[in-house]
Amino acid sequence: MPLHIGIVACSAEGAALCYRTICAEGAALLGPHAHPEISMHTPSLANYVACLERGDMAGVGELMLASAEKLARSGADFLICPDNTIHQAMTYVLARSPLPWLHIAEVVADEAVARRYRCLAVTGTRWLVDSVVYPEKLVARGLDYRRPDTPEREETDRIIMKELVYGIFKRDSIKALQRVIERMKDKGCDAVILGCTELPLVINDGNSPLPTLDSTRLLAQAALRRAVEERRN
Repeated sequence: MPLHIGIVACSAEGAALCYRTICAEGAALLGPHAHPEISMHTPSLANYVACLERGDMAGVGELMLASAEKLARSGADFLICPDNTIHQAMTYVLARSPLPWLHIAEVVADEAVARRYRCLAVTGTRWLVDSVVYPEKLVARGLDYRRPDTPEREETDRIIMKELVYGIFKRDSIKALQRVIERMKDKGCDAVILGCTELPLVINDGNSPLPTLDSTRLLAQAALRRAVEERRN
């Protein structure tokens, strides 16, 4: 049997896309309609946002660990979190976690190396872009990166937190995100990390000025491979 995947969710749209990707792509590895067993838990997004607003990463970690404990009791074998921003709390989580994790930024960085990209644009919430979640994983693999400037970070954050997490997709907002990516291309980036799990809902290789690294689907695909390759005897 494939391993049981536990999803520590934060925002609904990104978590749903991750879940759907695992289910939809499982058939290619396991046969028609097949996918690994999946369990998902999330507290209210408001609880995470409150911690982020006050810079309480330990509080974020406690929320993640509470989900991890519930997923362990449900029978999950390993965990993923389809939310880039709260990976900032991993330093509080890993030593106390009841189960092992796949790290979203490590998955994305590995894919960037495999595709031979050299300089990556980091997009996402202002909390994510201001953090070291991606820089430390990219630099460790010999990759360079660029961040949008402050006004671009704030506009991207507004689009994510006021629109995308609610399933609101506006044409003007998509154009604004495209302008940010275009400017990152001008700054020498050869690919863009969609470092918010909602961004792939509106930005993809078909409309992005740069090739995209879709953190949501890459994490889902990595989880699927792990579940199948390390299946139970």
